[in-house]
Amino acid sequence: MTAPRAPIIRILLIDDHFFVRMGLASSIEDETDMVVAGEASTVEEAVQKCAEVHPDVALVDFNLPDGDAPDVLTKLAKQAPSVRCMVLSVSEGEDDIFRAVRAGAKGYLPKSTGRPELLEAIRAVAAGGKYFPERIQARLDQRSRRPELTVREMEVLLLVVEGLLNKEIADRLGLAEITVKQHVSSVLRKLEVQDRTQAAMAAVERGIVRLKT
Repeated sequence: MTAPRAPIIRILLIDDHFFVRMGLASSIEDETDMVVAGEASTVEEAVQKCAEVHPDVALVDFNLPDGDAPDVLTKLAKQAPSVRCMVLSVSEGEDDIFRAVRAGAKGYLPKSTGRPELLEAIRAVAAGGKYFPERIQARLDQRSRRPELTVREMEVLLLVVEGLLNKEIADRLGLAEITVKQHVSSVLRKLEVQDRTQAAMAAVERGIVRLKT
């Protein structure tokens, strides 16, 4: 008597780069328990395609032309809560990881991940589990221990990254200089850094702030 075949995992690929989607599809197509059910290159297409193909797992690029992975995950959670989402990203910034997980990601893999680990992660997530490589989990844990920046602190941090001094920030935001100084001190404490330069570097490295290109 032959053993029953494992259910086929239907996968939706969400990435704005055609060759990335092609590479992912190539990695999946030879697996007897997986099939690429559909592809999308934007947040809007992802929502539409999900409704059409009813995937079990969605592999989501972090940065998309009309949004990012947390946007996709938030929309899919409302439309198709049974879909389990994994993020594939060139970014390993702890704030990106944190935002993705908070939006519902069940896994987070760097795009440099090898094929065997990718397939292992897909199967783990499809089976109801989660998959975070050790270094990704460490960064998530580190970020989870840090307090959130307030909206005003984020505004101040963005201007610190731009290189503005306290007086300039005060003028830009319509605040007293002493108030800006207090916000900067709070930002340094929450980011666990010593000065403005370290704060700016940490903000970019951790994915809190994205530099304009």
